[in-house]
Amino acid sequence: MSHEEQLLFSAVDALLEQIAQDPLPPPAERKRLREAAGLSQDQVAKALKSRRESVGNWESGRSEPRPPKRAAYARLLEGLAARFAPEAPEAEESEPVAVAPEPAAADARPAAREGEAPATGPTAEPTTGPTAEPTTGSAIEPTTEPAIEPATAQTAEPAIEPRTPRFDHGPLAVVDVEGAEVSAYCVGGLVLDVPAKSLPALVEWALGEARLGAERLHPSGQDADPLLVLTEAACERFGLPVRLSREEGLAGRLPEDHKVLKQLARAEWKLTRRGFGPWARIYRPARGVRRSCVQLCVPAWNALDVRHWNGASQLPPAELVRLLGTYASRVMTPRGSTAVTGLELMTSLHPPTRASAPDADGRRHRERNPGSLGSEPVECAPCEAPDGHPLLADLPRFHQRGPAEMLFEEAYDWARPLTDDECLKRHLVGIDVNLAFGAAANGAVVGLEGPVHVSGPAFDPALPGSWLVDLSHVDPSHMVIGKQWRRLDGDLLPSPFTPKGDRPEGPAWYATPTVAYAVELGYEVAPVEAWVRPANGRYLDGWYKRLRDAYVATMADLGVDEGLAPDAFLAAMEGYRDRDPQLAVVLSAIKATVKGGIGKLRERPRGGGWRPGKPWPALSRPTWRPDIRAAVISRARINMHRKMVRLAAATGQYPVAVLSDCAVYASDGPSPLDFLPYRDGKPLPGGFRLGVSPGMVKHEGSQTTLWAEAVREEYGPELNLARYIKDGAVTAKDDGE
Repeated sequence: MSHEEQLLFSAVDALLEQIAQDPLPPPAERKRLREAAGLSQDQVAKALKSRRESVGNWESGRSEPRPPKRAAYARLLEGLAARFAPEAPEAEESEPVAVAPEPAAADARPAAREGEAPATGPTAEPTTGPTAEPTTGSAIEPTTEPAIEPATAQTAEPAIEPRTPRFDHGPLAVVDVEGAEVSAYCVGGLVLDVPAKSLPALVEWALGEARLGAERLHPSGQDADPLLVLTEAACERFGLPVRLSREEGLAGRLPEDHKVLKQLARAEWKLTRRGFGPWARIYRPARGVRRSCVQLCVPAWNALDVRHWNGASQLPPAELVRLLGTYASRVMTPRGSTAVTGLELMTSLHPPTRASAPDADGRRHRERNPGSLGSEPVECAPCEAPDGHPLLADLPRFHQRGPAEMLFEEAYDWARPLTDDECLKRHLVGIDVNLAFGAAANGAVVGLEGPVHVSGPAFDPALPGSWLVDLSHVDPSHMVIGKQWRRLDGDLLPSPFTPKGDRPEGPAWYATPTVAYAVELGYEVAPVEAWVRPANGRYLDGWYKRLRDAYVATMADLGVDEGLAPDAFLAAMEGYRDRDPQLAVVLSAIKATVKGGIGKLRERPRGGGWRPGKPWPALSRPTWRPDIRAAVISRARINMHRKMVRLAAATGQYPVAVLSDCAVYASDGPSPLDFLPYRDGKPLPGGFRLGVSPGMVKHEGSQTTLWAEAVREEYGPELNLARYIKDGAVTAKDDGE
């Protein structure tokens, strides 16, 4: 029997089984009978050896009991119906209703169906669209999902996006086992009974009866595959180890001869190249337009990195699914680490291909989606290649490339000694830019195709690429600010052109935003050569908007809204993470998705016997684009410098340390309002501004000036105070990591 015949026979068997099952009254009648008898859901669940949540789902119509519980439940309801028959409704007298005259024939329109709005314009032409997928089992009744209890009385439950019937139970489920019962906890408080006895059967269930998944984010994209999160008890139930052995942990996967992998192979399921690890993808080759793919997440195997999902793996199933469900609805269904998800979000919002217009024969073909990165990888420029790249295979083994050979666009890591005047101030105050790399991605024009080499080019700020140019003549103490030349103390500011803040000493490779900033500061530039990308666009705008909305919505759920006055914003930020610890974890994951997604654009080789000069797997991705990463980081660093210069020109205050998106200033008081200039509630134009939106700043932390002098005396004068301003704890000598 072929695989297709097996699927058809299974569907027919499911229909026959449904017909043969014991009849049950409608969901509302089940609840009425139980309440009429004075029974609680716990009592019914105990009698049927089930869960209270399952009984609630049966009464709401979200799920149906399975044999042998179905027969026992039907017997209970039958007995209750014999004793508590519904009362006949009393006839109500109705007042006579005046009958309106019929409209004239010219104004007559087809009557609207019950529940539909009447037509108000010309009759629309019938349209064809995708039809609903046939499902086995009873028809889906529209229901209203009960809201999960918020963590505190003041915390509103995060909104979940509407779902189509095919994905009626949400994007993911946490599978757990209690006693002999296997349950799947879904978003909105829904708990499903899981009939699967093996992992292959669990995968089949997830793709069918479970109704899990999420709608595509772009018309030309693909729907998100169902995600099953397996608890430790579920791992044991389906034959998986609760913990990976040392060898398995180093390999990041189960061995090929593991019994569960053999079960999957016998059922004709395949694994991706990553194998069966903490994040596993199980699939069958696509037949037609529908994919058969399920993701598995095993928190006990460190699938949820504690740095970004702090303590999430230890949560009970109902709380874990709320956390992951909120992230999935606001960002996307997790596809692995937050970094992997950030990269996948780019592709989901800009799919590489789309269906073409019909040709002469009426057929559509796959074509490149405008504005995307395409479906094939592109070669980077030699200056953009990281060490070990195949383009550099001919370099001597221990050759160290300098600024004139490689593009080195990184975030700030700069600090300086305090001046005498700054030592007289009592505090150091750190401010942190919200989603700095996300804000830098917004509006960034990046290359969509491969680079073109140009010798002696005229600089074009609208052309993305890498430029070899000498910027050593740019004087950090004399620059144009607001269309006027201004004098500043250049020794108290980092250079905008290097991550360490050092002034350039000769020609070096820079991304377009860095060179454009030199022009903005009032200086001419004369590139020697360049690698430019004539085909370009604002590829990251949709990605930024999605993550920006996710961040702002989550902050609002934590009690920090947009548009707050500076003092109200600082007050709202006090203890905001404690208002709902689960949403605070979601917030951390969103921020890690932004930073990790940008970092993945230049993923380095990891293990696997790789040798310098040889390709590694990430190079085969169209999204391996070190030039885009460089452009975003360049914009983030320039944005930070621009604000610091504005503040220095207006107030004479200079940063004492900068680390990526955090700047530290000496202040008479411990609050950002003690040094940030606000006039009539309005911030300095073009400077730092307190608020929740990306690009605005929040209070990172404050320490005393005495603390700064003490830690620098102990750990060295080069210690970057911005790294420790949050809590003041310095655990080791500053090594720049």
